[in-house]
Amino acid sequence: MSTSKEMQQENMTADTSERLEDMLQEIEDLIAHMEEDDISLDEAFEAYQQGMKKLKSCNERIDCIEKQMLVLNEQGELEEF
Repeated sequence: MSTSKEMQQENMTADTSERLEDMLQEIEDLIAHMEEDDISLDEAFEAYQQGMKKLKSCNERIDCIEKQMLVLNEQGELEEF
């Protein structure tokens, strides 16, 4: 059975397939696409949905990183949260 420390590390490994900076750039690109004059309502809604999914992933990644930083001890080792 996995401890919470192991589960956090597994989540970080799974979530790091795409860099946070790249995900944020994709969100910015989606916003720019939505601001175009000739975009259809369907395209805008699809871009919005994609952006919200990316934003949720970014928030989850940031939350996970913050939790890991909170449990980092003085020796630089992760402790149970």
